[in-house]
Amino acid sequence: MSRVWFAGALETVATYWQVARTDGVTLGFVSHDRDLAFDGVLHRSAPGMTPSAIRKQAGFAPDSADVEGVLVHDAIRSIDLAAGRYDNARIAIGLVDWESLETQALYSGTLGEVSEDGGRFAAELRSGKAALERDPVPRTSPTCRADFCSAECGLSSARFTHRAAIAALDRDANTATLDTGPSPATLVGGWLRWRDGASAGLASEIVAADGTALILADLLPEGTEPGALVTVREGCDRTLATCRTRFANTRNFRGEPFLPGNDLLARMPRAR
Repeated sequence: MSRVWFAGALETVATYWQVARTDGVTLGFVSHDRDLAFDGVLHRSAPGMTPSAIRKQAGFAPDSADVEGVLVHDAIRSIDLAAGRYDNARIAIGLVDWESLETQALYSGTLGEVSEDGGRFAAELRSGKAALERDPVPRTSPTCRADFCSAECGLSSARFTHRAAIAALDRDANTATLDTGPSPATLVGGWLRWRDGASAGLASEIVAADGTALILADLLPEGTEPGALVTVREGCDRTLATCRTRFANTRNFRGEPFLPGNDLLARMPRAR
């Protein structure tokens, strides 16, 4: 028989938060006066964190909530927020009995925009039901709709992933040059992930190549120096020509390059 929460006048109940970052780090917090360990995570005492009302919808509309609190833990640092370590992190909010450690999940989703002002942070939470608002019907497109090395693409990610070290950095141009690896042109559209130092776990899209230098979408992390270890994965421009000549993977191409576009429908007849 499941527990009925708040059935009595006095309850040993606190609110917990679990934050699973995309770099593999999971943090836990609880609105209790001492740390609690459950679900394999140590939840640190954070009485300054206060959740808003969680508004749950009966239909497919996303549930809504937000959370704000004081940056009182080393685990939540302004530098990490600014570096994007909490972007798109998975969030779980629920109740925990601080005596029996019985839990009840109330909300799950991902972190949206995180902002800081005067030592306090506020975060928008996006409900897991938000995914149900997406249109599942694929649309036609001249380029491939499949993500590179996804199940639809069919190519192995390991085949196009490489390890290297940083040979040079240019903070003014926001570029990084590798000591070894494939042609920089093949890395455009892929990503670079830092493997050590203060920036370990952070990743950035490679948006262009300037000679041997890679231009990154995100600013180079503070404290990063030449010699830092990185992992890079090649990219794909999603065109049929690249799919055929570079990858020999046209059987998995998810696009319609020869389908007439809207410009043909709007074309006016001309006298010959």
